[in-house]
Amino acid sequence: MPFKPGVSGNPNGRTPLSNSRAALRESLRKDVPTILKKLVTLARSGDVQAARILLDRVLPAVKPEAMAVSLPSVATAKDSTEQASLVIKAIAMGELAPDVGAQLLGGLGQMARVTEVDRLAKEIEELRQEIRRHKK
Repeated sequence: MPFKPGVSGNPNGRTPLSNSRAALRESLRKDVPTILKKLVTLARSGDVQAARILLDRVLPAVKPEAMAVSLPSVATAKDSTEQASLVIKAIAMGELAPDVGAQLLGGLGQMARVTEVDRLAKEIEELRQEIRRHKK
């Protein structure tokens, strides 16, 4: 039998702590301070696994950051096609890491789309004004 729009298949909803994960969390809540103290004690005594658990939860993994690049020729290129060509050339020549080049190309693509939308909006407005002038 299909569900009817606006009618819940379970009008009373889920009961509190009905799923096992929530029940487990609730049962462990009072023990968390004791567990943490034990983990710290184990880590201090050289237990690498305990140290890893603590560090993974307290200090997130360091994400690599790309270094800033300077491609002055891209900034002075006449259009998007020339900019993209210069980025690809820099990758091919080993002057730019491929992942950084891909990010730059993605940014250039986004910029080209924004520019195109702006240009189209301007053209539409010009056409509207032209239609208004001809209606008078």
